[in-house]
Amino acid sequence: MPIVVNLDVMLAKRKMSLSQLSEQVDVTLANLSILKTNKAKAVRFSTLEAICKALDCQPGDILEYVGEGDG
Repeated sequence: MPIVVNLDVMLAKRKMSLSQLSEQVDVTLANLSILKTNKAKAVRFSTLEAICKALDCQPGDILEYVGEGDG
């Protein structure tokens, strides 16, 4: 998939668990898990905004475009 979600990297950098993030952003643990494991087909801007606010980061810290030959 060309878009990779690096949510696990940001969680580790912030020393936060997925459960803690779920509570802060009011998104179910199941939905965050789908996002974290790169199985999501879409993400709402409001969800992305809440995640960025909770993790004190930019959308580009979480989402990464990986081209065909990049890995």
